[in-house]
Amino acid sequence: MEAKELLKKVRRIEIKTRLLSNQIFAGEYHSAFKGKGMTFSEVREYQYGDDIRNIDWNVTARFNHPYVKVFEEERELTVMLLLDMSGSANFGTNKQLKRELIAELAAVIAFSASFNNDKIGAILFTDTVEKFIPPKKGRKHILRIISEVLTFEPTSPKTNISSALEYFTNVVKKKSTAFIISDFFDKNFEQALSIASKKHDLVALNVTDTKEAELYPMGLVYVKDPETNEVALVDTSQKAIRIAYAKWFEEHRQYLKQLFSRYKVDSLMLYTGNDYVKPMMQMFKMRSK
Repeated sequence: MEAKELLKKVRRIEIKTRLLSNQIFAGEYHSAFKGKGMTFSEVREYQYGDDIRNIDWNVTARFNHPYVKVFEEERELTVMLLLDMSGSANFGTNKQLKRELIAELAAVIAFSASFNNDKIGAILFTDTVEKFIPPKKGRKHILRIISEVLTFEPTSPKTNISSALEYFTNVVKKKSTAFIISDFFDKNFEQALSIASKKHDLVALNVTDTKEAELYPMGLVYVKDPETNEVALVDTSQKAIRIAYAKWFEEHRQYLKQLFSRYKVDSLMLYTGNDYVKPMMQMFKMRSK
């Protein structure tokens, strides 16, 4: 991608996502992710309307008058973006590639986090961690992340979510909020997910394309796996083959849904070329309840 074209694309994403972040997502983001970490501030006399669960019984007994503990939310969070750069991210049939949607989602989250004075970092991964961008603040830092996603040329086309989660758990020591943005065409990352979810607040954004859910009857077609480069000749006119593929896709979707539910990881499926504002807003509101 030429520098001029890249700048245009980055600028276009910035304008769109900053508007969404500042006017729509920022408040919901704050409610959904702030206040998860609360630190003790002080003790003061009980006032009408205070939550009785915050009464400090030791101080109350000492002064023979009710006192409550006052907490304040941690003012600064670290937000990590775990971004899938594998070969399957270069697929898309509806206005944009999955990689472009990944970049846009990363930008929305990053600008929302920045609006709330949080640090943002990123891990770009395939079947290994390809690049680690340490958490920082500021517009230039966010634009760097967007540019990296759009132009990054990975050394491998394959996917290994376990390696990304293990690296994240080992490198980021402080509890953080992490968004895993991937098409999740992978398995056997349950143990790494379990460990990471105990230490961090995880959110899984499953990026997909509507054409991936089923095969269309187009006769004999060559199908290439972007992660293994294997090519197969498939007779899509055969109903049994189309049914088998649709079944596999649905089974994998259900596997992911159950896996995320088991480890209390909020998840969302988002499609290329489709509106992601409403489903993300709904997820943020669900988290803030």
